[in-house]
Amino acid sequence: MKGQLHRYIMVGIGSLIAGVAINTFFVPHQLLSGGVSGIAMIFYFLLSTPIGLLTGVMNIPLFVAAYKFMDKSYVAVSLYGLILFSTAVDATRFLAEKNIVDDIMLAAIYGGVISGIGAGLMYRVNGSSGGMDIIAGIVRKYYGLNFGSVGFAINCVIMILAAMLFGIKPAMYTLLAMFVSSNIADKVVEGFNRKKNILIITDRHNEIAQAIIDEIGRGVTFLYGEGAFTRQNKRVLFVVITLTQIAKVKMIVERIDNQAFMIVQDAAEVLGKGFR
Repeated sequence: MKGQLHRYIMVGIGSLIAGVAINTFFVPHQLLSGGVSGIAMIFYFLLSTPIGLLTGVMNIPLFVAAYKFMDKSYVAVSLYGLILFSTAVDATRFLAEKNIVDDIMLAAIYGGVISGIGAGLMYRVNGSSGGMDIIAGIVRKYYGLNFGSVGFAINCVIMILAAMLFGIKPAMYTLLAMFVSSNIADKVVEGFNRKKNILIITDRHNEIAQAIIDEIGRGVTFLYGEGAFTRQNKRVLFVVITLTQIAKVKMIVERIDNQAFMIVQDAAEVLGKGFR
């Protein structure tokens, strides 16, 4: 119950943030968001139809398909996200009139950042506000296809329409905003608190492991491997550390075995004892 409450709270916050970003940054400069809301924005610029209302109407057939093919809890939380997103977009329409950011480049960058944060908060708890996310879920579940290329193609069509209707300059800035939004969403899902994991292959595994435990205070795990050329059994040290501890580990390995083989890799998100 607590997990579901947290999920709905995060989807609600993300939907509101994404809705506010549209009116604050995109609408004043005729920039578009991706997917269904981007199509709704085209109609808004041409016919002044409410973005949120039209987004909700265009999502109806998608939610009908989602109800048939997707998990019902996902459909419920996505419908909740869509309602909040659509409401937030129309309720904050007054922000577009204030033109808070008068530079189109800044609007594209910061609009992408803010909308990316909103989307990332929803994706982090397996939620969404409908639209392309529903199509992505159905495609992944039943066809095993990579939806990234399909979504990119759809957004390219939106960019072409934007260029034809509003000029090449807004279309190019829209593409920049989409790029920023996508990357920020990925960062939010993965977590900004990045760590490093290190693999160390050495004949003095016990000494190095004990030094890491004593001097750095991090746990070490032994993985068992075999050299393909020598056919000798090896103990491979696996340790997860913070960025500031990399130099300390390197010094320990260099001090104890300067012939050791060490690989340092990114860890997007680490959960468990010693890490949040």
